[in-house]
Amino acid sequence: MENDTYDGPILEIDKLSISFFTRLREIPAVMDFSAKIMPGEALGVVGESGCGKSTVALGVMQDLGVNGRIVGGSIKFKGRDLNTMTTEELRDIRGSQIAMIYQEPMASLNPAMRIGKQLMEVPMIHEGVSEKEAYERALEVVTDVKLPDPARMLNSFPHQLSGGQQQRIVIAMALMSKPSLLILDEPTTALDVTVEAAVVELVKDLGKKYGTSMLFISHNLGLVLETCDRICVMYSGEAVERGSIEDVFDEMQHPYTQALFRSIPLPGADKNARPLVAIPGNFPLPHERPPGCNFGPRCDYFEAGRCDASDIKMRPIHGNDRHESRCLKFEEIDWNAPIEVGAQTEKPEPGRVVLKMDNLKKYYEVAASALFGGGNKKVVKANETLSFEARESETLAIVGESGCGKSTFAKVLMGLETATDGQILLDNKNIESTGIEDRDTQTVADVQMVFQNPFDTLNPSMTVGRQIIRALEIFKIGNSDEERKNRMLELLDLVKLPRAFADRMPRQLSGGQKQRVGIARAFAGGARIVVADEPVSALDVSVQAAVTDLLMEIQRNEKTTLLFISHDLSIVRYLSDRVMVMYLGHVVELGTTEQVFAPPYHPYTEALLSAVPIADTSVKKKHIVLEGDIPSAMNPPSGCPFQTRCRWKDKAGAAKCESEVPPVRVLADGHQVKCHLSDADLAAMEPVIQVDAAAE
Repeated sequence: MENDTYDGPILEIDKLSISFFTRLREIPAVMDFSAKIMPGEALGVVGESGCGKSTVALGVMQDLGVNGRIVGGSIKFKGRDLNTMTTEELRDIRGSQIAMIYQEPMASLNPAMRIGKQLMEVPMIHEGVSEKEAYERALEVVTDVKLPDPARMLNSFPHQLSGGQQQRIVIAMALMSKPSLLILDEPTTALDVTVEAAVVELVKDLGKKYGTSMLFISHNLGLVLETCDRICVMYSGEAVERGSIEDVFDEMQHPYTQALFRSIPLPGADKNARPLVAIPGNFPLPHERPPGCNFGPRCDYFEAGRCDASDIKMRPIHGNDRHESRCLKFEEIDWNAPIEVGAQTEKPEPGRVVLKMDNLKKYYEVAASALFGGGNKKVVKANETLSFEARESETLAIVGESGCGKSTFAKVLMGLETATDGQILLDNKNIESTGIEDRDTQTVADVQMVFQNPFDTLNPSMTVGRQIIRALEIFKIGNSDEERKNRMLELLDLVKLPRAFADRMPRQLSGGQKQRVGIARAFAGGARIVVADEPVSALDVSVQAAVTDLLMEIQRNEKTTLLFISHDLSIVRYLSDRVMVMYLGHVVELGTTEQVFAPPYHPYTEALLSAVPIADTSVKKKHIVLEGDIPSAMNPPSGCPFQTRCRWKDKAGAAKCESEVPPVRVLADGHQVKCHLSDADLAAMEPVIQVDAAAE
């Protein structure tokens, strides 16, 4: 192996420029990008979608497709320029010395081939090892990525594994040939926080064990803080700031980095006293970039005639470790000036109870053998005795991993499914067994939903204005087309979209703009309850802040009850009044946001909090990684649903946890926990997240 002898930079990118060529024009995707990764170092590349971070990765892999070309600069791997290599030389390096892990694990797995065989192929093709040796190595790597029962895993097909397990197999596949450089492109976006925490932990350990250098591409600043040594912030095709994690997080020297941090909710941020600050304006399209500084039109410190006069180069920052910024004014800006607090708002008092659920159950019957619809039926208990109340102008967050029943509950509330048992009262009127086609117009208008993926909910062949008018017609609002048209324009004002957007087609909008149209449509009938199912998880951080703020502003004006389904606890903490934590169909904890985020916790809440990446170097977190995967709802564990993964089980009495479903206990002021732990044990729990006092 030549690894041992080479001690220069593993990857050195120098003034790289990449363009894509269309019939009409050259579109510059990356300009003047430089980065260096030393052996064993992890570099995080952060930025919003469209900033060119994945293009850099594809450039390193020399995989830019037919239209992409490197038009300037060089990429050296262990001192050799990748751009001048032959196809054969590249083929030898790719997969064996440079491996890439993509965002969507199934894109890298062959669905018709057993996992063991897919893993064994790597060393057999690249290094010509024997089948026996390849199998032993596959077994070792699958054990390394902490998958249960490795021999069984190697014998399984990809579809038999959960998303988190598939992603681990892809990581295992990348490690099979012990590469010197691992490129990870948003490897955890599609996973739950707890699984994400385990995968991130894994990547860190493996980096240490194999001495692999890493290029970690992400839009999540917290994740980069937890996994990388150095960070490079990109904006619109250029690196705007790079340096060590400490330098960039604690002494940022570029207005865009600062703006990014202001748009993410950090622990202790209060939505009324310290609203998130969204970045004004929009991201420039690659062929419409402004002169001078790309960030100029959106920057608080912009100075005409200076910032837009000529191209701006990266400049070193004195006294820090290889810390550079692409800003002319970084020495003049007072980086410690307090944030100008936006308009502070009074917290609206929750009004009367609008929605009440009482012992709601939703069971599905499925054939035991899905293929032949065999005689035995199995019952899937998607929701187990849910009870709660939601009041006017209150935000209730519903939190849990995928498969915990949060979307099932939303479907029953919407009338897309009917309840198996229990009741849902809307203004004291039972709606749990009325399907959506039998609900009256008023009820349908009252309960509306904003979905996770804005692309799936808009009709691609209808203008934005027409889609909103259509909703108004269904809710029987307005007596004439003229009235409806005016109301539609008012709704566009409400979601802060220009009125001219009424004539646009959905494909002409960005993700955040589409999501606003979805919100406008949900509020068209004056909705009283809006179920927001992960409404911002598909959006960039800066856009998340704007959409979140928008939802809250509408809520204040319209007194809407917001049911916010999410697995992102930082955003939940920031905007919800009460939180309901679900696990395998059970509500395991319910209380005000303060109660749920402070000890005593339900053991599952404790693990969820520990898993959330926080972009703040002053925060200390208790480290809890959950073992194993979520059990299937078809075959739930006996006793407490969480007992198979709980670290407190022995304390509470394992026999009891494994045999009895815990009772719901009310701790203080309506704070409910479903757990067998004694009062003394609960009272002795320590906080998971602690903010370092010195940094305050």
